[in-house]
Amino acid sequence: MSVYQNFCEEVFDDNGRPVRLTVRPPENFNFGYDVVDEIARTEPDKKALVWCNTEGAEKTLTFREIADLSNRAANVFRSHGIGRGDRVMLMLKRHYEYWYVTIALHKLGAIMVPVTHMLTPEDVRHRLNSGRIKAVVSAAEGGIPEKLKEAAEGCGYPEVFFTVQADVPGFVNLTEAVRNASDRLERVPTRATDPLAIYFTSGTSGEPKGVIHDHTYPLLHIVTAKYWQKAEEGGLHFTMAETGWAKTNWGKLYGQWLLGSAVMVYDFENFDPKQVEHIINKYEVTTFCAPPTIFRYMVMKKVRDLKGLKHTVTAGEVLSKEVFERFRELTGITLIEGYGQTETALLLANFDENPEKQGSLGKASPMYELKVVDEDGKELPHGETGELVVLPGESGRVEGVFSGYFDNPALYENVLRGGVFHTGDTARMDEDGYFWFEGRIDDVIKTGGYRVGPSEVEEVLDTHPAVAECAVIGVEDKARGQAIKAYVVPVEGVEAGPKLKREIREYCNARLADYKWIRTVEFAESLPKTISGKIRRNELKKMHKNA
Repeated sequence: MSVYQNFCEEVFDDNGRPVRLTVRPPENFNFGYDVVDEIARTEPDKKALVWCNTEGAEKTLTFREIADLSNRAANVFRSHGIGRGDRVMLMLKRHYEYWYVTIALHKLGAIMVPVTHMLTPEDVRHRLNSGRIKAVVSAAEGGIPEKLKEAAEGCGYPEVFFTVQADVPGFVNLTEAVRNASDRLERVPTRATDPLAIYFTSGTSGEPKGVIHDHTYPLLHIVTAKYWQKAEEGGLHFTMAETGWAKTNWGKLYGQWLLGSAVMVYDFENFDPKQVEHIINKYEVTTFCAPPTIFRYMVMKKVRDLKGLKHTVTAGEVLSKEVFERFRELTGITLIEGYGQTETALLLANFDENPEKQGSLGKASPMYELKVVDEDGKELPHGETGELVVLPGESGRVEGVFSGYFDNPALYENVLRGGVFHTGDTARMDEDGYFWFEGRIDDVIKTGGYRVGPSEVEEVLDTHPAVAECAVIGVEDKARGQAIKAYVVPVEGVEAGPKLKREIREYCNARLADYKWIRTVEFAESLPKTISGKIRRNELKKMHKNA
């Protein structure tokens, strides 16, 4: 029996398809003790993690080793005053330390705050301040420690800096400290309702918001791993994601380990489709997940030899029919789409693997009840577009969603208004129960698998001396799904030509993380607005399509 069965109840129809999954964690559920340590106790040599990098280094860790390393790391953190409720930022790229550090924080009841290394110092400063981060654990290379120090100047946070695999002035070498720490750790009392993680996610207005998940969050990904990714006992699951994003914990940790599957981690800087093909074949990966952008490049490079791969899924942006059909033609593998948000686990997926429904988000997860509603919350007929919402479960509350926005209860109450979780996405449902994505209500841009709020780019655009007013939107892009396009009203008297477009783009991109780069600039005499002065991005999208 897989360990996941200790914490949930499954109901199947006569054909063996799951129709309902309900998580039933004990009040003190803690993934570190109740899953990792339990597997380490019963199957100590069971493979948990397979890691390699572009330099040829390799490392395989068993559950016993993860349990041991996490205990040691927890003791190091405690010696520096880190405990229950303290927030710890992780900027560890794809380094294998992320996995045992995460489990160590869970065991202490500390709150992990994963972030991408691509953030600018200003991005980091916002997260340090707004999250009141007590400690940071980072990679040592690529100027990351220097960036963190710059961001922390005059900030007051964090109190302590850790790095891995190297000595860096002003940082504690966590790798060395873990090696010398005790592997004995008494269970720290925690509750299933305690905060586990905070993910900073983009919106269309204001700064990125902190999404809080509690200790039940790992159990939500039983559906993600079992029914969508088809991870299996003794298998090896490979999800392409950097540890700064929630997708890592969707596909490289919780659900997979609950099912007894090891996870594959490829530590790289620049994506090479042929190298990914090599990794899948060399390590005998059984299941694979990546955003559509990855599959676009794999198709372009004619990747076709994926030995032993049983199942492949994709999510994060719209998958084009061209990529779907070409990938299946090259490999014989059907890409299975899914959908969820940082605030949830997997909400929709093509569990039945129906190629006739390619392009749809699939059917509702057995853990959620979803509807398409109008502005008044009334359910819409099949085929009509409205907002996708999650309805309350048997308990009378919406189960399986996040527990709050950090320091923003009003926003949390708004998205859960009427006892219903409002996703902010629009969709329609067909007569067979399949959902079809139409667009985002809040206009978040999904580019290359990343989410970017327009305001994050516009704030930089506004600082250029030639920009009087601006707005950004996402536009269709074959390589990235969406690319960022800026509409600019230039300052009066400025010559608005190709030279200025290039200057504005270069100025902004030098100050933005790579995934936020502006790809095109278009000048406008004015921007379309509502009566209240809000920019009408839908009008800008129409302008782009009609250009």
